Amino acid sequence: MKTDLVIFDLDGTLLNTIGDLARACEVVLQKRNLPQHTYEEYCSFVGNGIMRLVERALPEELRTPDFVAEVRRDFVEYYTAHIDSLTRPYEGVTALLDELTRRGIRVAVASNKFQAGTEKLVRLFFPHIEFAAVLGQREGVALKPDPQIVDDILSLTGIARDRVLYVGDSGVDMLTARAAGVRSVGVSWGFRSREELVESRADYIADRAEEILSRL
Repeated sequence: MKTDLVIFDLDGTLLNTIGDLARACEVVLQKRNLPQHTYEEYCSFVGNGIMRLVERALPEELRTPDFVAEVRRDFVEYYTAHIDSLTRPYEGVTALLDELTRRGIRVAVASNKFQAGTEKLVRLFFPHIEFAAVLGQREGVALKPDPQIVDDILSLTGIARDRVLYVGDSGVDMLTARAAGVRSVGVSWGFRSREELVESRADYIADRAEEILSRL
């Protein structure tokens, strides 16, 4: 089976962003004298967009629409300014992108992170890679696992679904791939467990970035 396009999730797949996400949450929670969370809790909070991250970090009694929106605004302001303080590519990821490009395989990003943050991180950490599309959370577009973001990338690239591989670290990603009708690789180095990837019916599971090359 030939692959012409590999679509990557961003957080937990290409980049380890949890440190900066957690720090931004800590700042906005401390500002309001609210309880903090553990690394493991933050790993379970992410994956469904910033609004859900903020909502999950707040005490249940404070999760009103207005208060969540207020905290999200503060979060986005701080996070955008400090987006690369602790964030780093996972081992082997840059070499993988280089090799895919060398082989003439196009690459794209499909993230639930807000669009400006997605674009900024890709520019900062992969400036030499020519991505076919870099899409994040956009107004009026449903978040993953809705397949709209994958459909948009396919529309932009003109590549058929049977020639697409989707790579992500969570059940949300595997469900997105299945809904979009494309093959999936779940990566075990991200924020979620291998068990979640199995339960979400990943077509393959990769423990190292270079293993993805064998699934093209």
